[in-house]
Amino acid sequence: MQLTITRLQAQIQFIVEIDKLKHVLRQTLLMDKSRRENDAEHSWHLAMMAIVLSEYADPQVNLLRVLKMVLIHDLVEIDAGDTFCYDAIAVQDQSDREQKAADRLFGMLPENLEQELRSLWEEFDAKETLDAQFATALDRLQPLLHNYYTQGGTWKMANVTEAQVRKRMAPVLIGSSVLGEFVEELIQDAIRKGFILQFD
Repeated sequence: MQLTITRLQAQIQFIVEIDKLKHVLRQTLLMDKSRRENDAEHSWHLAMMAIVLSEYADPQVNLLRVLKMVLIHDLVEIDAGDTFCYDAIAVQDQSDREQKAADRLFGMLPENLEQELRSLWEEFDAKETLDAQFATALDRLQPLLHNYYTQGGTWKMANVTEAQVRKRMAPVLIGSSVLGEFVEELIQDAIRKGFILQFD
């Protein structure tokens, strides 16, 4: 019985620890522009997108695995912080910071759960499987929607160019041809409306 209690205690401690994700602010503005989004809200939004948009994934994509990936992919930011994707300096040590965070956070769990969640996190990061590619497509699409519906949002604040946006959005087409085509239409409309700078 003591082993069961110890396992449950470790699981509860992990659940309590990841509550901190609600305090990690992203650069992304909410669509009503009232404030910045936090990581927990971002992960929830991706999970809902996975459910609603799953018909645009490859038929072999496993929705449950995608849901797990999008819910855990940013947990490491509890320790590593959110790295703004267009910050060339911050991204240089992002991987090291996130690996250390993964060691600590997933290490709190019982061994089998640690292995499962760490493996899913690493799979998402590698972007090589169909599941990870669809999860990544959603992760790139979500802030694009926010920037579009806030008339440029963080793109304007950081002077982000069309080339930077296109490079960042390239994985969407890999994860879903339909969503990739939609992203292209959105980018073109954002350019027409002056939401994205056209020079490098």
